[in-house]
Amino acid sequence: VDLKECLQSVEFISSTDQNFKILEDGSVYTTSPLSLSAEKKTFTILLKDIQEQVEKKIHVSLVEEAKKKTRHVRDTVLKRTKRRWGPIPSVMIENSLGPFPLQIQQVQSDTAQNYTIYYSASGPGIDQDPKGLFYIERETGNIFATRAVDREQYPSFQIICFATTPDGYSPEVPLVHTIRIEDDNDNAPYFTQDLFEFCVPENSKPGIVVGKVTAEDRDEPYTLHTTLKYRIVSQNPPITPAFSLHGDTGVISVLLPQLDRELVPRYTLLVEVRDMAGQPFGLCTTGTVVVKIEDTNDNAPSFKQIQYETRVEENRVSVEILRVSVVDLDEPGSPGSGAVYEIIRGNDDQAFEITTDKNTNEGILCVVKGLDYESAKQRILVIGVNNEAPYMLAPHSQQLSQSTCSVTVHVLDVDEGPVFKPCLLRLDVKECEDIGTAIGRYVAEDPETGNSEGIRYRIPPGQCNWINIDDKSGEVRTVKVLDRDIGEMRRGQCNITVLAIDRNGKTGTGTIQVCIVPGNKNFPRIAQTDYIMCRDREPICLTAQDDDEAPYSTPFVYRITDRNLASMWKINPQNDNSAYLSPKGDIPFGIYDIPVSVMDNGGKVGETTIRVNLCDCVTPTECDGRTRQLSGGNVTLGLWAILAMILGSLLLLLILITICGCCGRGVMHRQVTDDCANHNLIISNTEAPGEEVMDHNIIPLQNTCDQGGYGVKTGDQQTFEVVKGRGHTLESVKGGGHQTLGSVKEGGGQPMMDTCRYSYSEWHNFTHPRLGEKVHLCRQDEEQKHSEDYLLSYNYEGKGSLAGSVGCCSDQHEEEALDFLDQLEPKFRTLAETCIKR
Repeated sequence: VDLKECLQSVEFISSTDQNFKILEDGSVYTTSPLSLSAEKKTFTILLKDIQEQVEKKIHVSLVEEAKKKTRHVRDTVLKRTKRRWGPIPSVMIENSLGPFPLQIQQVQSDTAQNYTIYYSASGPGIDQDPKGLFYIERETGNIFATRAVDREQYPSFQIICFATTPDGYSPEVPLVHTIRIEDDNDNAPYFTQDLFEFCVPENSKPGIVVGKVTAEDRDEPYTLHTTLKYRIVSQNPPITPAFSLHGDTGVISVLLPQLDRELVPRYTLLVEVRDMAGQPFGLCTTGTVVVKIEDTNDNAPSFKQIQYETRVEENRVSVEILRVSVVDLDEPGSPGSGAVYEIIRGNDDQAFEITTDKNTNEGILCVVKGLDYESAKQRILVIGVNNEAPYMLAPHSQQLSQSTCSVTVHVLDVDEGPVFKPCLLRLDVKECEDIGTAIGRYVAEDPETGNSEGIRYRIPPGQCNWINIDDKSGEVRTVKVLDRDIGEMRRGQCNITVLAIDRNGKTGTGTIQVCIVPGNKNFPRIAQTDYIMCRDREPICLTAQDDDEAPYSTPFVYRITDRNLASMWKINPQNDNSAYLSPKGDIPFGIYDIPVSVMDNGGKVGETTIRVNLCDCVTPTECDGRTRQLSGGNVTLGLWAILAMILGSLLLLLILITICGCCGRGVMHRQVTDDCANHNLIISNTEAPGEEVMDHNIIPLQNTCDQGGYGVKTGDQQTFEVVKGRGHTLESVKGGGHQTLGSVKEGGGQPMMDTCRYSYSEWHNFTHPRLGEKVHLCRQDEEQKHSEDYLLSYNYEGKGSLAGSVGCCSDQHEEEALDFLDQLEPKFRTLAETCIKR
C-alpha cells in the first residue's frame, strides 16, 4: 500500500483488523492463519500525523485468488520446499529486574543476513505499542528486551521477524514469534465498595444471611495470585462475635442468637481479603462492613404513671382534660413503638375519647359528651395501651402484659338551667276531645336542687296553637278540638317546644309531641237505600260505610228496629261490612220502608231507612213503579192480580180432573199381579248419569198405587210406600229361585192388592241378598279374581259381565222378562214398541 500518496508524514500506523499488520514501507502481512469466505474481506488502515493532527483512512479489500487449472497427473511437477522453522513462544517475567537489555530469543536464516522485527502487544495498551521495548541484532538475529514489562498492561507480544539480503530482498516468509509475559503477584486484591452496609431484623436466628462482600484482583485469573480468602478482622462493639464471614464466598451470616437492637443498634466489621488462597505471604486489603439491626416490636409500652387525676366542668364538650405518656424501648417512630390507647373501663356512656399525638406519642383524653355533676361528681377511667405493630416475644423479653393506668376525673359543678325529664314527652290524645281537656303534665327540675320550685313554663309563639301549658304547674290542656283532618294535625301529630325558666333567669327547653289517637266520631251509614226485589225474592246486600279508622269501624252489626217489620223481614250477616236483607215468608208485594240500624265496633249506632219495592216481576227493569201499597198491615190487590189468581185456579182444577180420569181407566183394565210394586221403579241399578239400564240380577217390584213413592217412619219401624210416579218399573224375575217383595211379605208369593206398605225388615230381607250378590260381582275382575278396586267406571262394566247388555234399546234375543211392557201406561208402550223394533 502506498502510504506516502495518502499521507506524507506518517507517525502512527494501525489496522482495524488485528489479523493484519502494516509496516512503515506499506507492506501488509497476516499475523495469524486466515481463511477467506465467499464474501470479500475488508479492513481499514489508519494513518495519523500527531503533530499536524491529521488522520487518514485507507480501505483494503481482499479477494480469493482464482484457482489455477490443475495439470494432468502425468504433467505434475514435484517441487522441493524447505521446512520452515517455528520457534516456541518465549517467556518474559513480569517486572523482571534485568540486567537489561535482556536476551529473549534468537532467529536465524540460511539465506539472509540482515534481520528486522515488527512487534505488537496484545492487552490494554494495544493501541499504544511501546516503542523500543524490543529490538533485534541485524547480524545475529538475537531479540532483546530493553526494560521490564507490566503484564496487566501487555499480557503478550507478537514479534514478526524479517530476514533480508544485503540488497533488501526477503527470500523467506516473515517469522511470527510470540513473547508471553509471565504474571507476577504484584497486585493486591481490593474490595468493590469502600463501605458495605447491610440490615438484619433483631432476634434473627443463627444462619440468616446478612449480605455478601466482594473483592477483585488484577493479576492473572485462575491462579493463586487471584485466589482470594475473606475473614473478619475485628468487630465494634467488641463483644461476643455476632456474625460470621464465609472465607470463599464472602457471605456474612448471623452468629449470635440474641441480636437486640435496644442493646446494640448497629455493628461495624473490619474485613480482610487476601490472595494466594489466604496464605500469609499473599497480598491483602481490608474493608468496612456496617450491619444495622432493624427493630421489631419485642418491647411492650408501659405508662410512666399508674394514676392520674384531672378536673372538668360539667356540660363541657370537646375539651382536652389530660395527656398520658408511655415508655417504649423500641425504635421511636416505628410501628413497634407507636402507642394506641383505649379506655377499658368507666366509659359506658361514651362520654370520653382518647387519641394519640403522633409527634409526642402521648395519649390525649377528651370529653365528647357533657358530664352531669348531679349524676356523678367524679368518674374513674381505666386506660390501656398497645403498639401499632403486633407484639413479638423475644428471648430476652418478658411475657406480654398490657400496661394500664387509672384516671380520676372530678366533675365541677356549674349553675345550669332547668332540665325537662324527659326531654321529649309524647302525649296521646283522642280525637275530638273537648276544649280544655287536660292531656298531661310537663315539668322541669333544677339540676342543683332536684325540685321544680320557682320554675315557670311557657310555649314560645309561632308554634302549633292547639294546646297551652300552665305557667306554674306545667299542666297541658287543649285549646281547640283536635282533629286529624284539619291544619297541622293532618299528619296525626305536632311537636311543640316548651321553655322552663328558673329564678335566676336560666332557661331549659323540652319538646311535647302531641299525637292524635283516632276516635269514633262518625256514624256508620248505608249508602244505597232504594232497592227492587222481584218475585224470586233474592236477598238484598246492604253495605255500610264508616269514615273512622280501626278499631272504630268494622265489624258492623245490622238490626231492624221496627218490630212489625222485623217479623216480616230478616237480616243475615255476610261479612264484616255487609249483610243480607230478605223476607221471612211469602209476604205480599208492595213497598216497604224498613228502618235498619248499624252499630260499629266502637258502639256508635247509625240508623238508615231502607225502601224495598217488592214487585211482581222477573227483572227489576220490569217493575213500572205501580206497586201495591201497604195500609194497616193489609194488602190490597189489583184487578189484574185477582184475575190471574182465578185463571190459575181453574187451570189447576182442569189438570186434576184429567189425571183422575186417566188413572181410573188404567185401574179398570190393569191386571193385578203378584207384586204390588210392578209399575213402580225403585232406582237401584243406576250406575252413573246417562242411560237407565235393566239388570236381570235385580228383582222388580209391582204395585198398583197411583201416588208418588215416599217412605214413612212410624214409631220404631220404618215402612216404605212404593207408588207409581216418576220412577222406573222393575221386571219381575221368573224362576231361578227369586221372589218378589210381595211374596216375601206374604210368605207364599200371593198377590197383594189393597196396600203398598212394607216394613223395613221385610224390605231389608228382600233387597240385602240381591245387593250383596251385585257387590260381589262388582268386586271381581274378568278372571273371577278379587279386584283391587270394586268401584268400576260406570261406562265400562268389564269383560264378560253377567248383566249382559245395559242398553234399554239393545237387541233382545230372549223374549222372557218382557211381558211387563204390556202393563205400562200408554206413553211407555210407545217407547217399548220402539225398543223391540230396533
